[in-house]
Amino acid sequence: MAAEIVNPRTDNGDGNTDQDAGAEPLNSHSHDAFDPAFALHRGGKMAVQATVPIRDKDDLSLAYTPGVARVCTAIAERPELVDDYTWKSSVVAVVTDGTAVLGLGDIGPQASLPVMEGKAILFKQFGGVDAVPIALDCTGVDEIVETVVRLAPSFGGVNLEDISAPRCFEIEKQLQERLDIPVFHDDQHGTAVVTLAALRNAAKLTDRGLGDLRAVISGAGAAGVAIAKMLLEAGLGDVAVTDRKGIVSVDREDLTPVKRELAELTNRAGLSGSLEDALAGADVFIGVSGGTVPEAAVASMADNAFVFAMANPNPEVHPDVAHKYAAVVATGRSDYPNQINNVLAFPGIFAGALQVRASRITEGMKIAAAEALAAVVGDDLAADYVIPSPFDERVAPAVTAAVAAAARAEGVARR
Repeated sequence: MAAEIVNPRTDNGDGNTDQDAGAEPLNSHSHDAFDPAFALHRGGKMAVQATVPIRDKDDLSLAYTPGVARVCTAIAERPELVDDYTWKSSVVAVVTDGTAVLGLGDIGPQASLPVMEGKAILFKQFGGVDAVPIALDCTGVDEIVETVVRLAPSFGGVNLEDISAPRCFEIEKQLQERLDIPVFHDDQHGTAVVTLAALRNAAKLTDRGLGDLRAVISGAGAAGVAIAKMLLEAGLGDVAVTDRKGIVSVDREDLTPVKRELAELTNRAGLSGSLEDALAGADVFIGVSGGTVPEAAVASMADNAFVFAMANPNPEVHPDVAHKYAAVVATGRSDYPNQINNVLAFPGIFAGALQVRASRITEGMKIAAAEALAAVVGDDLAADYVIPSPFDERVAPAVTAAVAAAARAEGVARR
């Protein structure tokens, strides 16, 4: 059974809440007393609510002692029963060290909590999955891994969030090797899944397949690496990844181990030089780095190009510029069409994995999620609609079902 995550405040019907009524004014030296974001966050954005009633002594004796002892004894004798008689199989730990939070950077664990709470309520709202924010006061790979391993008995999955590269790669790898529950770094894989879904539909709209496309990714961090790998796994023709020093290629001697591996997988065309050099004749631009791409470089792309400029709040290519040259334009912003938003992916991915008690989330499960997400658009496919809205109620069920089926097919499901 799982506890329901709810907003702890009571709505009075006038847009205010009981908890906000009569509250002390906010310190104007550190934040704006009239900013609605502070009003919404006062007291936090979530709480835990029981799913069983405790109305009298009989209920109490079942929910707690002595009834609970019988359940504990059964689990001690048969550990697999923990999935049936606790919330473990339906709850995710949202874990961060606060080193790469949104566009804010390394702000530390306490300042990251509003984002982690937000992630938890998105899990619940969009996937029906309970989640617990956990902000760790450590940044070493070994410290984080050991801490999460010790916390893991309480959870059915681990969502790593806002942990800076390249540590995030090693942390995810070590945790998945040591745990038999799904470990998923959303900054990597959630972004990649939604990008792949949008790209599939953009290619379909222009009567091409993924194999016909050459892409350029600006940014060789967590998202850029994961997107490149997933696109190639899904059959993309070629992809070049760029960092601050230019195209990530095997002839560079300044590459980290992660970038060295990336160079060996990508850039089959053997390109060298700058981002602008890579974009000449390219079919796809994917921005996950920030900065600004010169208009001339966008103009040099192939006909019917796609521009996915996903930096927030300022896309690498402004949509007004991108629309001059591109057949399909996507951003990371909610005020433009085709928002590449991770909330389209992670709630359904975890819901599907938890539903079948998967031991991990495989590449096949992620690609299945992307295909299901792309299929939601269906016959309504258009240049300004290659990816559904996060509020489309078909999204989470479609992704959940696809991921669960893929987990069974790949032999990582346990029920």
